[in-house]
Amino acid sequence: MRRASFERLLLPLLCLWVAGVSALPMLRLALEGVAPSLPGAPQDLAAQVLADARVWRALARTISVSLAATVLSAAIGTAAAFAIGLCALPARRVLAFLFVLPMLIPPQIAALAWIGALGPSSAFLAALGLAPPLGTAHPLYSGTGIALVLGVQNAPLVFLPLMAALRRFPAGLVEAARLAGAGRAEVLRGVVLPMLTPPFAGAVALAFVAAIGNFGIPALLGIPANYTVLTVLIWQRLVGLGPAGLSEAALMSLLLGALAALALGIEALASRRGRRFIAGGATRQAPPMALGPWRHTVLAALVAYLVVVLALPLASLVATALTPAIGVPLTAETATLRHLEAVLFVQQNTALAFRNSLFLSVAAAAILVCLALLIVRVRLPPAFRLAIELPYALPGVCVAVAVILVHLRPLPLLGVSLYGGLGLILIAYLARFQALALRPVAGAAARLDPALEEAARMAGAGPLKRLAGIALPLLAPSAAAGGILVALMALNEITLSILLYAAGSQTLGVVVFGLHDAGATGQAAAVSLVGLLLVLALMVAAGQLARRLPPGTLPWSA
Repeated sequence: MRRASFERLLLPLLCLWVAGVSALPMLRLALEGVAPSLPGAPQDLAAQVLADARVWRALARTISVSLAATVLSAAIGTAAAFAIGLCALPARRVLAFLFVLPMLIPPQIAALAWIGALGPSSAFLAALGLAPPLGTAHPLYSGTGIALVLGVQNAPLVFLPLMAALRRFPAGLVEAARLAGAGRAEVLRGVVLPMLTPPFAGAVALAFVAAIGNFGIPALLGIPANYTVLTVLIWQRLVGLGPAGLSEAALMSLLLGALAALALGIEALASRRGRRFIAGGATRQAPPMALGPWRHTVLAALVAYLVVVLALPLASLVATALTPAIGVPLTAETATLRHLEAVLFVQQNTALAFRNSLFLSVAAAAILVCLALLIVRVRLPPAFRLAIELPYALPGVCVAVAVILVHLRPLPLLGVSLYGGLGLILIAYLARFQALALRPVAGAAARLDPALEEAARMAGAGPLKRLAGIALPLLAPSAAAGGILVALMALNEITLSILLYAAGSQTLGVVVFGLHDAGATGQAAAVSLVGLLLVLALMVAAGQLARRLPPGTLPWSA
């Protein structure tokens, strides 16, 4: 009875929270895109936007770049999953960890690192005497360059689901095929590939959604080449027109959302088929395949790939941060710490961005972890569960525009405006990352033994006492992991903050983008290095929890 009373009190409060933070912005975005209501918005806005050749050109470029990037991600992620998940290679856990790392590097930092790695002004290539002549066109400033970097960035999105499926692959099927005389190629083609099709389709759909919603990479690589995709066009319209361009931005966001919805529908269908495969499979994992003389070749290929996509860009980023000016080779005589000193101790703008990003990431993580611990105690209606997942599934641009639409005017009764302040960015983070915090806690709660709480209830413990004495200690590791994942994603986030910030509320992602755009590439690299160190610190903190977490809670522990 007490539990029922507790849920009756808590459920409406949580539903009100989800409705206000997640559902209302999404609904407001849809309404503004279909029937513009902001002052100054023309009634024929849809006709004007759909007649704009720039919108269709940006949409076509978004689709073409994202499809190319997704094909590359699928090829790389599948090859790595088969090599690491199926084959008998040394240090498989280390290889899996390193393969996932590009996904955890913020996109604007990844783009900046690749720009410094391959361009004519590369300090790293200049130190090796391999830099192209100054004035040479940068090879990544094009749609092809955007697709290449996006493909590498999103390859772990394909790798992780396939690795998870391979961990649960029915060992008996492989053993039966081997006993029947099938070779490695026949086992792969006739047994493994058909059963991995559902998780592969879902992973490819997620990689496509990630590609169409990316802002940092298309902005840094596409703007210099005048190659504009839809996320960048939305940002340009809002920067140029301000609130007057919101209705137009909302309609373009809906175009982006329609692409994402199509891909997410494929992912949902694939997930249902994948669950049937998992339910029917054995729990014993198939033993890794011996590669014979090919073992060293496969290992060398994996190591070479990791050197190219990790060591080369990061070494270039370090070199750029330590050289005094663009084009100067990094040597013992030219190395300097002045860029790091400037961004850490001199420039108030970057110091403020560090404080803002740390505050936003910690605050969002703390709030969402507390809410996740409460949400798993009640039975939210399916519509509210969907409302939690939607802002995380859709591109970040859609969430940013939706939050602006809701909070453009001052809050009712209070008369306080959140527009342009840290509060608005925090609200966007809460909407965007709520699902990320909830999933680890919900997974851990599903594995709790109901007998524990039932025994405590029969002993007279009330709902709050059972929550504090039984649920919280058991859910704490997963809750902490969810909080660290939220902080990890929020710390260097750019897609939301680039559309929501104003003077005094800039974040690390915005500062990196602004410094690079202003030509202060060395300082941008210095800020990026500090941001990466903070990311590494969070990963180390999460790694301390790894032994107490269910498999798959941390993406880099695949």
